[in-house]
Amino acid sequence: MIKFRTRYLPLLTSVLLLCIAPQLSAHHAFSAEFDAETPVTLRGKVIRIEWINPHAWIHIAVVLEDGSTTEWMIEGGTPNSLMRTGINRKSLAIGTSIVVMGYQSKDKNCKPRCKANGRDMTFEDGQKLFMGSSGTGAPTDGSDPKDDR
Repeated sequence: MIKFRTRYLPLLTSVLLLCIAPQLSAHHAFSAEFDAETPVTLRGKVIRIEWINPHAWIHIAVVLEDGSTTEWMIEGGTPNSLMRTGINRKSLAIGTSIVVMGYQSKDKNCKPRCKANGRDMTFEDGQKLFMGSSGTGAPTDGSDPKDDR
């Protein structure tokens, strides 16, 4: 029994670390990717949604003043947290017009698409929902109902 433990313990430990490494590196702090000093307001139609952990991504087509279109990739909270606030596959179908207030990524290059962290989402009927992720170091701007402001 002791030979088994000492012989296979390093192998089992290595396998375990390899299995959890992607989950550990997948999550990040707000400040690692987004700029709290660069708020953005985006108006557009939903063109794609990625309901994935640890953050859902909502892609919208934003029409610029010159008539051209830019795709924005907006990070939200986890799919589960979005569903608890009322954002789900039915409420956020492809083609839905929304306004998102959030923060632009530090990489302002926008190639191949622009990225932002979404805080508030407003639908055409005026319904406003919080779409951000709590506890990630995002600015406490009053959008998060869990903020102590």
